[in-house]
Amino acid sequence: MGSKILAAVRKTNNIRLKNKLIISIVVVVFIPVLLVGSILTVSYRQNVLDQATNQTMNNVDKIKKQLTDILRMPIEISHNLQVDDRLSNLVNSHYETTFELVTAYWDFRYFRDYVQLYKEIYNIRFYTDPPMPISNWYFLNADESVKNSEWYREALNNPGSSIAWHYVADETKENRPYLSLVRRIDFPLYRSRGVLVIDLDQNELNGLLSQEPFDTMIFDSQGLIVAAKYPQWVGRNIDSMDFAKDLSDKPAGAYEFKYEGKHSKIVVEEVIPPYSRNGLKVVSVFPIDSIVSDANKVSRLGFTIIAASLFLAIVLIYITSSFLSRRLLLLNKVLNKVSMGNLNVQLDVDGNDEIGALSRQFNHMLASIRSLMEEVRESHVHKNLLELRQRDIKLKMMASQINPHFLFNALESIRMKAFVKGDAEISNVVHLLGKLMRRSIEIGDRKIRLQEELDNVRSYLELQKFRFEDERLTYRLHLDPSAMKVEIPPLIVQPLVENAVVHGLEEVEESGIVIIDARVESDRVVIAVEDNGCGIPEDKMREIEHSFLDMEDAEEHRIGLRNVHQRLILTYGEGFGLKLECPPGSGTRITFSIPLGGNLHV
Repeated sequence: MGSKILAAVRKTNNIRLKNKLIISIVVVVFIPVLLVGSILTVSYRQNVLDQATNQTMNNVDKIKKQLTDILRMPIEISHNLQVDDRLSNLVNSHYETTFELVTAYWDFRYFRDYVQLYKEIYNIRFYTDPPMPISNWYFLNADESVKNSEWYREALNNPGSSIAWHYVADETKENRPYLSLVRRIDFPLYRSRGVLVIDLDQNELNGLLSQEPFDTMIFDSQGLIVAAKYPQWVGRNIDSMDFAKDLSDKPAGAYEFKYEGKHSKIVVEEVIPPYSRNGLKVVSVFPIDSIVSDANKVSRLGFTIIAASLFLAIVLIYITSSFLSRRLLLLNKVLNKVSMGNLNVQLDVDGNDEIGALSRQFNHMLASIRSLMEEVRESHVHKNLLELRQRDIKLKMMASQINPHFLFNALESIRMKAFVKGDAEISNVVHLLGKLMRRSIEIGDRKIRLQEELDNVRSYLELQKFRFEDERLTYRLHLDPSAMKVEIPPLIVQPLVENAVVHGLEEVEESGIVIIDARVESDRVVIAVEDNGCGIPEDKMREIEHSFLDMEDAEEHRIGLRNVHQRLILTYGEGFGLKLECPPGSGTRITFSIPLGGNLHV
C-alpha cells in the first residue's frame, strides 16, 4: 500500500507546476469548501425547518390549552344543569294554562344568564322528551329533522354522564351551524329526559387561530372544520383537502404531506375534553418551501460568493503560477548554459521571494566559482615557483650539510684538547655548548618531554654561569617528578629563561637567581620562571602584554615571549598563554600551564 502511494506521489512530479497549483486549489480548497457549504446549507435548512416545526407545535399546544379552557365552561354548565332541580321542575311540572307555562319559562332565566355571563357561550337550548305543550327559544320540541339527526339519536342512546361535541345547526339562529356540546339530561324522579345543546361562540373559536402564522384549523370527529384561521373554511369537510386521506388515522405528531400540491409539514394535536366520548383535532399546515426559502436564498448567496471567490483564486493562481513558471524556466536555461561550461552567464531574476533569493545566490555561487578557479590557477603558479625554490634549497642544503658536522667536530676537538691539558672547566663548557646546539638543530617540530626541555635549560644556564661567573648567577630547579614525562612543544621554557637572564638580570652585579618551578595542580602542569632582577615598569609591562597580540612587533625580547605565548594558545587554546607578574623591586615571574595529558587544542 505504501509503495503504491509513493508511486502515485512520484507520478505527480511529471505534472507541470502551473497545473499542480490549479489541481491543489481545486482539491484542497474548492472541493472541501463545496462539501462544507453543502453540509452547512443542509444543516441550516434542516435547523430552520425544525425551528418552524417546533414553533408550530408550540403554537398548536397553546391553541389546545386555550381551546380546553373554552370547552371547560360549557362542560361545567352542563354539570350544573344535570343536577339543577329548577330545570327538572320546569320541564316536569303540570301547567293548567298556557299562561302558567309561559310565566315559568320567563322566570327560568339561567340559560340567558349563562349566555350573557360567559363570552364563550353563544346559545343554550334544551329539547324535552316528552315534548312540552309549547316551545320558546330555549326549550324546544324536537321535530322530525332533529329526531332523525345523528347527534340527537347518539345523545339519547348514550348515558347522560358522557358528553359529545358536534357541529350542529341551530334552528333558533337561522339554522347556522356551531360547535356544540350535546348531552342527555335525565330526570330519574319523573322518568323523563331531554337533550341539552350548548353552542360555542364562533368568533371566539376563530379568534384562537386568527394570529397564527400558518394555516391552522380545528375539526370535529366527523371531519367538519369548526374553526379556522380563514373563516371561509369553517363548515368545510376536511375530506375536501388533499392531505385528509393520509391524516385520517394519524395520531398527534408532525408529518410531511402534499398540501395544495406543495411539500408541506402538518402538525396534528388531539383535544379530548373531560367526560367526552369524542374530541377535536387541531391541525396546522405550512409549506416547507416557504419556511426554507430564506435559507435557500442565504445558501444561494453563499454559494455565489464561494464560487466567485474560488474563481478569483484560480485566476490568481494561474497568473502567479505563470510568472513563477517563467522565472523558473529562465533559471533552467541559465543552468543549462552553466552545465555546458559557460561560467560567465548572469541570472537576472527580479524579486525578493525565494526564487529571487535563489537567483542572487546562484550569481554569488558563480562568482565564487570563478574566484576559486582564479585562486586555483594562481595556486598552481605559486606551487610551480615553490617547487623550483625547494629544488634550489635542497641543492644548497646538500652543499651545506657538512657545516654543522664540521662545527660539532671542531667543538669536540677543542673540548678534548682542553681536557687533555687538564682544563676541565673549558672542556665542560664546550661540551655543554655542543650539546645545546645539537639539540636545537635536531629537535624539529616534534613534541618533547618536559625533562628534555629542562635539560636544555640546564645546559643554557651552566653556559651563562660560566659567562657571568658563579658569584653573579645561580639557579634553582623545583621539579615535580610526576610532571617530567608530560610532553610539551620544544623551546617553550628556554626562551623564558633566556629572557630572565638577559633582561631580568642584566643590571644585577651579584647574587642573581633564576628559579624554575614545575608542579602538578589538579589536571594541569604549572611551570614558572622567576628571577630576582629589577623587574619591569608598569608601562613596560602593558606594552609587553600588548605585544602578545602584535604580529609585527620588532623588539627582540618581545618576539621571544610573544612566540611562546602564541604557540601555547595555538596548541592548547585560550587560557593557556603566558602570565606576567612583576611586583615593584622584586623581580619578574612568568607562568604558564598545560593540560596534564598534553592534549592539543581542537
